[in-house]
Amino acid sequence: MVESSIGGVVPAVKGSVRVGVKEGGGSVRDEGETEWELDRELLCPICMQIIKDAFLTSCGHSFCYMCIITHLHNKSDCPCCSHYLTTSQLYPNFLLDKLLKKTSARQISKTASPVEQFRLSLEQGCDVSVKELDALLSMLSERKRKLEQEEAERNMQILLDFLQMLRKQKVDELNEVQHDLQYIKEDISAVERHRIDLYRARDRYSMKLRMLADDPIGKKPWSSSTDRNFGGLFSTSRNAPGGLPTGNLTYKRVEGKAQISSPGPHRKDTSTSELNSQHMSQSGLAVVRKKRVNAQFNDLQECYLQKRRLLANKSHVKEEKDVDVIKREGYSAGLEDFQSVLSTFTRYSRLRVIAELRHGDLFHSANIVSSIEFDRDDELFATAGVSRRIKVFDFSSVVNEPADVHCPVVEMSTRSKLSCLSWNKYTKNHIASSDYDGIVTVWDVTTRQSVMEYEEHEKRAWSVDFSRTDPSMLVSGSDDCKVKVWCTKQEASVLNIDMKANICCVKYNPGSGVHIAVGSADHHIHYYDLRNTSQPVHIFSGHRKAVSYVKFLSNNELASASTDSTLRLWDVKENLPIRTLRGHTNEKNFVGLTVNNEFLACGSETNEVFVYHKAISKPVTWHRFGSPDVDDADEDAGSYFISAVCWKSDSPTMLAANSQGTIKVLVLAA
Repeated sequence: MVESSIGGVVPAVKGSVRVGVKEGGGSVRDEGETEWELDRELLCPICMQIIKDAFLTSCGHSFCYMCIITHLHNKSDCPCCSHYLTTSQLYPNFLLDKLLKKTSARQISKTASPVEQFRLSLEQGCDVSVKELDALLSMLSERKRKLEQEEAERNMQILLDFLQMLRKQKVDELNEVQHDLQYIKEDISAVERHRIDLYRARDRYSMKLRMLADDPIGKKPWSSSTDRNFGGLFSTSRNAPGGLPTGNLTYKRVEGKAQISSPGPHRKDTSTSELNSQHMSQSGLAVVRKKRVNAQFNDLQECYLQKRRLLANKSHVKEEKDVDVIKREGYSAGLEDFQSVLSTFTRYSRLRVIAELRHGDLFHSANIVSSIEFDRDDELFATAGVSRRIKVFDFSSVVNEPADVHCPVVEMSTRSKLSCLSWNKYTKNHIASSDYDGIVTVWDVTTRQSVMEYEEHEKRAWSVDFSRTDPSMLVSGSDDCKVKVWCTKQEASVLNIDMKANICCVKYNPGSGVHIAVGSADHHIHYYDLRNTSQPVHIFSGHRKAVSYVKFLSNNELASASTDSTLRLWDVKENLPIRTLRGHTNEKNFVGLTVNNEFLACGSETNEVFVYHKAISKPVTWHRFGSPDVDDADEDAGSYFISAVCWKSDSPTMLAANSQGTIKVLVLAA
C-alpha cells in the first residue's frame, strides 16, 4: 500500500529500477539497471572495487588476485560460499580480464572530453580521410580564434575594472587633497591675520616700555609694582620643614639661571640690552623648535589633517572652551587643537635632572624600585620594591636639599617584596600596596600601621589601585587570574572576576567608580563594568605580548604598555584604537608607565626614560640613567633598566627610578 503522505522523501539512488513498455507489450528493464547490475558483477567481493588481475576459484567465484591470496593466508575457505579452498585451486580468469578492459575503455570514453575521445579513436586506428581532417582543422582554428577573442575580452575587462577602480581611488584622494589644501589655505590666512595682530600688540607694548623707561616719573611706580609682584610670590609660598619657603627655592633649583635682582631703578641701557638679549634668545629658541617640527613632520602632518578633517564640518565645538581662552577670528576648532599639540610638543626637547637620591641602603643589595607614586597634593611621594620597605619622602626637601641628606620622612617594613603602590586621592595619609605573597594592604602613613590586610589572592598580586570617585574602594589583580574589588569598610572582597590568564595590571577609570581596565598576559585589555562582570564591555586587542600597565589620560583615553616594546592609546568610549607609540625597549621587565593630560612617560630596558606626546607616535625626548657606582664599560651596566616612573600631576616634572635603586627628579626643558 502506498502512503498518501509525502512528508519524508527518500533520496533517489543512482541506478534505481525503472520500468518501461516494449512495443510488443512486454516490459523491459532500463539500460541504467542493466549497467548497474553488470558493474556489480565486476566488483571483487572482498574489496568491493573493480576486479584487478582476476582469478577464478574452483568453486566458480572471481576475485582480485591480491585480495584472495591475502585472504587464504588467514583462512582456507572461499569468502563467498565458505568452500574449502587453497592457493593451488586458483586459476587466471582471462575472459573476465578482457571484459574488464573493455568496460574500463567504455567508461573512459563516456567521461572523456571530445578531444580525448578523438585522440583515443586515432590511437585505436580509426580511419580518417584528408578532407575530414582539413574540415576538422578549420573548425579547430575557428574555435581557437574564438577562445582567444573571449580571453582577450576578459583581460580587457579586468584591466578596465582595475583602471576604473584606480581612477576612483585617485579622484577620492584628489578631492581629499583639495579639501586639505583648502583647509591649509584658510588656516594660513587666519594665522597670518593673527600674527599681524600680535606684532601690532608687541609694538604697542614695546612703545609703552620705552615711554616708561624714558619717563623719570614712571620709573618709580614701575619698580615698586615689580617689587610688589615678587613680594607676593614669596609671601604666598608654602614653607618647607624648618621654615624655608619652598616656592622660591624650588624655582631657583629647577630653572638654574633664574636670579632675583635687588629692587631699585633700572638704567635705560640695561633694560635695552636685556630686551636685545631676550630677542636673540627667542630667535634661537624659534630655530630650535622649527628643527623639532622638521624632525617629526610626518607625524605632525598626520595629526593636523586628522584633527582638521574631524572638526571641519562641525558648526560648533561640543565641549565649551575655558573662559580664559581667546577666540581667534577665522580659527577653526581643528586648528586650535593642533596648535595646542604643536606648541606643547615643540616646547620641550630634553629631560633635565634637578635632584637625585638613592633608594637602596648599605644593608640591602636588592634595590629595584617597583613603584613610585605622588600623594594627593603632590607634597609627598612613596617608593616600594624588592627591599620590602615603603619609603615616603618630602618632595620639596628632595629638590631643595643637598643629595647626601635625603632621608625618608616615613618608612614602613613589609613581610614580602612589594609590586605596586596607590595613594588614596581623598584620604591623604592612606596608601595601598600589593606584594609577592598576594597580600593587599592599606596603610596609614601617619601611624605607620596597616589599616586593612586582604589575603584572598592565592599568588603574587601585581597591581592595586584606589578609586578616584569612591575613596573606600580599591581593586587588585594577581597571578591567580583573579581581579578582586575591596572596600576598606569590609574585611573580605566585595567582588571577584575570574579570568583565563594572569593579571598584570588594573586601573579604575578616573571618572567612574564602576569601570576598570585590566591588562592581562593574554595580550589584551579587558574593560569591565563592575555592575555586570559576566563579560567585559570591550576587549582591546593589538598588543603581541603581555600587557604590563594600563593608565587613563582622561575619562575616555586609555594608555597601555606591553612587553612588545610599544605603548598604545585607546578610546574606551568608542572602543577604538587611537595610536601606537614606539621607541623604547621592553621585552621582559616591568619598566613603568605614567601619563598626564598630554604626555606619556615610560622606562626602557636600555636604562633610559622616554617621553611621548599623545598625538605623536615617536618620542619627544629621553634621558639615560648613569651608573655612578659602576663603570659604563662594566658588563653589569647594560643589565640595569628603568623600573618605575610617575608624573607630578600635570606639571612637566616627573620621578623616575631604575633597577639599581637610583631615583631622579626630572623636568622637561627646552
